[in-house]
Amino acid sequence: MSAPLLDREEYIEQAYFFRVYRERIEENAPAQEVLAQLREEVLATTKLPLAIDFLAGELHLRGRIGEAMARLPHYFTPFQSFVISRAEDDESRFDVRLALQILEREAEYLTKEPHAAGLFVYQFECVSRNRLGYDAGMSAVAADPLYDAGWRDWILKIRRQLGTVDFSDLIYMRSQFRIEEIRRRNNDPDYEPSFPILFGSQEGRIARANKGKDPLYMFAALQRQLGYPAIPRPAPPRTTPLFDPPVDMRFQRLEARLQLLEQEAKTGIDISKLYKQGEFGAGEMN
Repeated sequence: MSAPLLDREEYIEQAYFFRVYRERIEENAPAQEVLAQLREEVLATTKLPLAIDFLAGELHLRGRIGEAMARLPHYFTPFQSFVISRAEDDESRFDVRLALQILEREAEYLTKEPHAAGLFVYQFECVSRNRLGYDAGMSAVAADPLYDAGWRDWILKIRRQLGTVDFSDLIYMRSQFRIEEIRRRNNDPDYEPSFPILFGSQEGRIARANKGKDPLYMFAALQRQLGYPAIPRPAPPRTTPLFDPPVDMRFQRLEARLQLLEQEAKTGIDISKLYKQGEFGAGEMN
């Protein structure tokens, strides 16, 4: 049984917490100091200060907060703790800053008028795009408090079908658009399916239009047409020099001078290496 949804003010403070925690980590601030500061900044009438106290204690003992979040299932969802735990995994390439940004955007979506379909597509894209693992990832998604029993059963069912069935087909088959097509085709306006309908007509139409295509095109169309939340993406690798060319040249010269000083301190400088071949008897000084 999943925990109930939190109040809106809790998600507002969560979004602030994830954003500021990420920004201050990017500034190389110590994580424990950041948690202590955020403990004072967040709204005291919410449950978040108590959760931060627990996170700070676990961070001090174990050096991670993902496991601590998993031990607070009444406040943090299994998906939130799963995302952070995957980022903190020693063998994972998933960056913790990106994980915090994912949770920030999810919390922002929950402060509005969230729909189960929109949250599911967002969470699924996060799992698939970042290669977090479908088995554990979909289990964490299914435990979200926004989903009812029909949603949970369907999510756990398609977990075994991912990779063999087109994802757009999975959405289309559970959409109101498909039911309307069956009613028109069979001339049976009273037709009702034996399973719960999870997606609306627009979602089904978009899924049908993207059948056989890259799922990323469908995700982008849902974001454009229906306002579904877009997942954050990792920053592109730097293609320009870190410094301007004149500054970079100065750093190179300083580095060369430091190397000479270190060499002199250890074994002395062999100036013969600085001669050009043939000059001042270079090549004859052995």
